[in-house]
Amino acid sequence: MKKTIGSIFTIGGLIALIYTGINYINDTESFGFLGADVVVSKGDPIPMIISAFVLVIGVILLRTKD
Repeated sequence: MKKTIGSIFTIGGLIALIYTGINYINDTESFGFLGADVVVSKGDPIPMIISAFVLVIGVILLRTKD
């Protein structure tokens, strides 16, 4: 049972991390100012943090012995 839930969390967390990461990158703007490249992000990093947390929990569940 732990392995099944761990697999679901791992796969779901990985997919969510990729999806939220792409959205975060798309919400980032870059422009040059006085020879320096300035990057401004309007994205919210909280969904990426939650996705990474779910991924880690899934991996931990997969690695534990039953």
